[in-house]
Amino acid sequence: MNKIVNKLLTGALALLMCHYAVCTENRNLLQNAATESQVRTSLILNQEWVPYPDYTDREAWSRLTDVVSEQLIAEGEKYLDFEWRVVKATDYIEFERSGSRATMETPFGANSNALSALVLAELCEGKGRFLDQIVNGVWLFSEMSSWALSAHLPGPQRSHRSLPDDSGHVIDLAAGDIGSLLSWTYHFFKASFDEVNPSISHRLLNTLKERILETYMARDDFWWQAFNLKAGAMVNNWNPWCNFNVLACFLLLEDDPEKLAAGVYRTMRSVDAFINYNHSDGACEEGPSYWSHAAGKLYDYLQLLSYATAERITIFHEPIVRNMGEYIARSYVGDGWVVNFADASAKGGGNMSLIYRYGQAVNSTEMQQFAGYLYNRSGKRFSIAVGRDVFRALEAMAGYPGLSITEPALPTFKFAWYAETEFCYLKNEDGLFLAAKGGHNNESHNHNDIGTFSLYIKHIPFFVDAGVGTYTRQTFSNERYSIWTMQSAYHNVPRINGFDQRFGASYRSREVRFDERKMEFSLDIAGAYPSEAKVKQWKRRYRLDGKTVYITDEYRLAEAARPNQLHFLTWAKPDLSIQGEARLTKEGKQATLFYNPNQFSAETEVIELSDPRLTGVWGECIYRLVLKEKKARTKGTYRFRISAL
Repeated sequence: MNKIVNKLLTGALALLMCHYAVCTENRNLLQNAATESQVRTSLILNQEWVPYPDYTDREAWSRLTDVVSEQLIAEGEKYLDFEWRVVKATDYIEFERSGSRATMETPFGANSNALSALVLAELCEGKGRFLDQIVNGVWLFSEMSSWALSAHLPGPQRSHRSLPDDSGHVIDLAAGDIGSLLSWTYHFFKASFDEVNPSISHRLLNTLKERILETYMARDDFWWQAFNLKAGAMVNNWNPWCNFNVLACFLLLEDDPEKLAAGVYRTMRSVDAFINYNHSDGACEEGPSYWSHAAGKLYDYLQLLSYATAERITIFHEPIVRNMGEYIARSYVGDGWVVNFADASAKGGGNMSLIYRYGQAVNSTEMQQFAGYLYNRSGKRFSIAVGRDVFRALEAMAGYPGLSITEPALPTFKFAWYAETEFCYLKNEDGLFLAAKGGHNNESHNHNDIGTFSLYIKHIPFFVDAGVGTYTRQTFSNERYSIWTMQSAYHNVPRINGFDQRFGASYRSREVRFDERKMEFSLDIAGAYPSEAKVKQWKRRYRLDGKTVYITDEYRLAEAARPNQLHFLTWAKPDLSIQGEARLTKEGKQATLFYNPNQFSAETEVIELSDPRLTGVWGECIYRLVLKEKKARTKGTYRFRISAL
């Protein structure tokens, strides 16, 4: 049992810390903006920077929370009799036993959501009605051995197991979130806690300093910190997410000017690694679902830093920061559908308040108007999603007046070409939106999908990326690519000589180009396949022209051992009653894929769905159209045409 667990956990750690041959640009924008000495003289001390009222300023809180106070108080009232959940040792161990993350995360999340809701409700109402339960929540978290999730403990712990051990505190996404939530709770309610019993705030402060401030300064081995970064190492959403939380804890808790400056500057060094890792085109290789955790958390971090230094340290004017923001607007198709490469869902749109405020910070009319579109689409209903991020909740309240009067509009581009990330979006007045990608098969939250595409007609998905199911131990282990949603066989790419694409940095696209005049995206995907596939070249071209998408594959093989197969995932069931045509009908719209019946036979496979993360998007099933080459050849050309009717 232990050998199996160690193998799986080692695989998970390898996936988190994988390396690949991608050159990052050492921009170091934050370190160039200020030295540690300049940080020391720029910081506003003693929490005087906090842009929100003191808890006792009820008139100011009434103005700030006016639009959402009724909602937040009602939400808090649900937890007045809440029975705080014990996260048992066996809940942590269940991650090793069955791979379930939810066993531990469900009670943990229930507690954190309860505390956040109670805090926001008390800030809105200010009558002390929620304080006893807030004290109970604070005490419960102070009693916990660790705030890190069971799935995240094996890597940084000496035991490499999912039960908290005594090798030191771990800062992961959840521990950072709880640290930030408790720091805001301490800031607003310290005086109230002291009236009940000074031990409450005393213990909370010491616990936060030990678990977050001191741990962050003492350790440099958390992979997300990127302090010991090897050439080409991955730096994903964990970096700005965790650093934002750490920064909040330092700014709200540390009163020693030297320690504060050292802590803040250390987060700047770490976040620079994330900015350096990202391409200047701004695309989020993790997909739109992760934008709010990646670029969105970078925005939160930069906004917090700007507040704490009275805008003396800011990089919102840098083009890459703006580009990273505008990606979310351009990845939106319409009617709630988004381009969902990697571990992203095809449904979403984004956090309207976050997008609006980010757009304000980088002076992007496109982002602000897109946020206005999302607000209008919601029926102009504004509410706060009660999670454990108090900062975003408070910022959303402050930003609402501007959002509510913003002119709504979707981006009007004909194409969005991310030359470094190798994403290409094409759309036209005939209602077609084509998204295709190159890249490599070791991207953050990677799927083996080099050369795949999605096609939307009048905002309806016809050729799709299934997305990702519920996360388990398997998702981030060496078994990741046994999951069908991760495999190239379930993306819109070929199986060559009987072989699918492989995972790894070396499996990548070549000769990636976009021709604006032709509205054509092209790439050679041969490098995404193993040597056994015997593929010398497989050049794929996508061209958008009116109501038609043209797909051309030109290939050369060293040998033709087995006939090739072309796979197409569709939301609608293909009607194959006419040879050479695959007809699709969905929500009153129609499209037909035309192929050469002399080259291919066609069949449809039903992919039954049961995972709620997939059924919530697609329903009970999607379909895989398989075109099987009738005769294996060492070279040839395939031509496909998808026409909207």
